Amino acid sequence: MSETTAADSGRIVVGVDGSQPSLAALRRAARIAELIGGSVEAVTTWEYPVMTDAFAVTTGWSPEEDAEEILKRALAEAFDGAVPPYVRAATAMGQPARVLTERSEGAHLLVLGSRGHGGFAGLLLGSVSTACAGHAKCPVLILHGTEDENARPEV
Repeated sequence: MSETTAADSGRIVVGVDGSQPSLAALRRAARIAELIGGSVEAVTTWEYPVMTDAFAVTTGWSPEEDAEEILKRALAEAFDGAVPPYVRAATAMGQPARVLTERSEGAHLLVLGSRGHGGFAGLLLGSVSTACAGHAKCPVLILHGTEDENARPEV
């Protein structure tokens, strides 16, 4: 069992791919972090394609820069341009499920949207959320739908 530091005890990891469900997950994670006095680590992953087009290579295309831009836009959209100081952005090379599972080590919570940009519409869970639910090293919260659909009604 790994040692958890005080800083990690309130760290919430969120998988962000720019989709509406991932933005909802980011907003929910921020609300939870605020309540527990924790922090949010918003993570976007990237990989080099198996077959890279010669045109893309010669034009200086970078999947890492694309991932950074996706994360930057997602943070701006999720928080209306005012990202809370306890939210930290991170990009990492690798398959999303593997990276998020690794980042879950020592975290308080891993938050994901149920469906991202890939896969087949209509499935209850995407491959990343399914893999993370089974292999994460902390509790996992998977949100179905968008933030509005997940919102708790006012009483």
